[in-house]
Amino acid sequence: MKSILKVILILSLNSLILLGQSYPPDVAEVLNKAGNNRGELAQVINHYSESPKDSLKLKAAYFLIGNMGEQFYAHFIIADSLKHDMHFNVLDYPNYTEMVRAWDSLETIYGPIENIRDNTVYDYNVITAKYLISNIDLAFEACKKFPWAHHINFNEFCEYILPYRGSNEPLTNWRSYFYKKYAWVADSVKDKSDPVEATVLINNDLRKWFKFDSRFYRQSTDQGLTEMLKNKTGRCEDMTNLAIYAMRAMGIPVTSDFTPYWAKTGNNHAWNAVISKSGKPIIFMGGLTNPGEYKLNQAKAKVYRKMFAKQPTSLAAQIPDYEKAPPYINRNNIIDVTPEYGPVADVKLKLQKSKPDSVSYAYIAVFNTGEWKPINWSKIGKDKSVDYKAMGLDIAYLPVYYKNGKVIPAGEAFILTKGKEIIPLIPDLKNRTDIKLVSTTRKVTVNATDNIDKAFFEKGKKYTLYYWDYGWRKIGEQTAEGKPLIFNNVPSGALFWLVAENSRKDERIFTIDKEGNQVWW
Repeated sequence: MKSILKVILILSLNSLILLGQSYPPDVAEVLNKAGNNRGELAQVINHYSESPKDSLKLKAAYFLIGNMGEQFYAHFIIADSLKHDMHFNVLDYPNYTEMVRAWDSLETIYGPIENIRDNTVYDYNVITAKYLISNIDLAFEACKKFPWAHHINFNEFCEYILPYRGSNEPLTNWRSYFYKKYAWVADSVKDKSDPVEATVLINNDLRKWFKFDSRFYRQSTDQGLTEMLKNKTGRCEDMTNLAIYAMRAMGIPVTSDFTPYWAKTGNNHAWNAVISKSGKPIIFMGGLTNPGEYKLNQAKAKVYRKMFAKQPTSLAAQIPDYEKAPPYINRNNIIDVTPEYGPVADVKLKLQKSKPDSVSYAYIAVFNTGEWKPINWSKIGKDKSVDYKAMGLDIAYLPVYYKNGKVIPAGEAFILTKGKEIIPLIPDLKNRTDIKLVSTTRKVTVNATDNIDKAFFEKGKKYTLYYWDYGWRKIGEQTAEGKPLIFNNVPSGALFWLVAENSRKDERIFTIDKEGNQVWW
C-alpha cells in the first residue's frame, strides 16, 4: 500500500521519474535544472496533458519550458572598482545633468564606478505553475478573440505573443493587466484584422503616461511592470518591454530589435516592430512613436532581433564553452535581421595578426564611445580567413580578437563603402601631409562671410590628435584659439581621432578627403 501511494505522489507532483523519457530533451534538461521548483514546471505540463483539446497549449508549454534555460532576472548595483555598492539611485536627482554631476563627484573620491551584476535569478528556479498557465491561457485567448492575430502561424505566435518576459526584468503579471486595460481597443479599430492599427491605438495611450528618461542610461537593471507603473519613465529597453507587454497581451505580434552599438555615434538602442498583415515588420518605439512614423537615422552596422527560442545560428550556440565572447552579441536567442534595415554586404578578410591561444572566433567592431566594440563574429579559417555576414555599408570597421575581456586588433581598419568596396585605412608614414581640423565630431560646417572657416572648439581647451595603427598613436596636441587647428606632417591615408582634454571620449573618428575635409565615421 505504501509503495502505491509513493508512486501516486511522484506522478502527481513531479512526473519525471516514471515519465522523464517522454519529455523533449530541452524540456527534460530544464526540469532537471529546476531543482526544488521542478514540480511547478511539471504541473504545467500535466495540466495540459490531461485533455486532447489542449495539445497545442501543451506544445506551447514545452516551448516556454524548453527555452527557459537562459531566461533570468538580472539585478545590477552601481559599485566601485572593489565592487562595493555605492547605493546610487539615478532617480534621486532631478535630471540627467545633475545625476552625472553626482556620479562624477563620487568618481573623484572612489575612482571609476559602474553597473555590475549583483544577482541573477533564473526563471526555472522561481516561476510558478499558476503564472505559466495563466500566461499560456491568456495568450491563446487573445489570439482567438482578436482578428488582428489571425494572420500569424504557430511558430510566430510562440515567438511574438506567447513569451512571458521581454528581457531580463523581474517577472510580473502584465498580461492580465493589459488584457483588461485595453479591452476597448477591439471596438475602436476600423479594420479589426489590422495589427498595425491596433498597435497605434495602444501606443497612443502608452505615451500619455510613460516617457523616456536619460537618467536610466546609468541604470542597467531592466524595470518590470510594477516599476514602470510607479516611475512612469525608463530607457529604451524599458519602453520596448512596455510595448511588448501591452501589445502581446492583446494578441498583437510584436518584436524587440536592437543594435549592440551604433556605428557613427555613441551608445546603443532597442526598438519595436509589429508584424503586419503582410508579414512585414513595421518599426515603432513603444510609448513614443507609432508604426509608419518612426525613423532610425543612425548608421546601422548590425541589427538583431530578440527571440525566446534558442537559436542554433547564434554565437552562443556555436562558440566553445571554454572560449569567452563579447557581451551583447553572446546571446543564444537572437537572430540577425540587418538586411531588413538596408543594404548590406558580406566582408571576407584575411587577418594580419596571429590569433591568441584558445581563440577560434574573430569579431568585427565599430568605434563607439572611445572604444572598438564588437558587433558580429566569424569562425576563423585555417588560413586566418574570416567571413562577416550582412554588414551595414558606409561604415568604418576593425577586425578584432577577444581574449580575457579585452578587444585585440586582428587586422587593418577599413571602410566598407556604399558601393560595397573595402578600403583599408593604412597610415602612410612616408607620405605625410598637413591637415586642417574644425571639429571633434560631425558639425554643419560653413564659411563665414569673411572667408574664415568656422571652428567648433572650446577656446583655451587642449586637443590631442591620434592616428590608428593597431592602436591609437599620438601625433600632437594644440590649444584651441577660436579657429581651425592645423596639424603638420601627419601620415596620409590614416584614420584619425581628435580628443578634447577631460572628455568622455564622445569624439568621432574621421578620415581626410581629397579636398582636405574631415569625413566622419
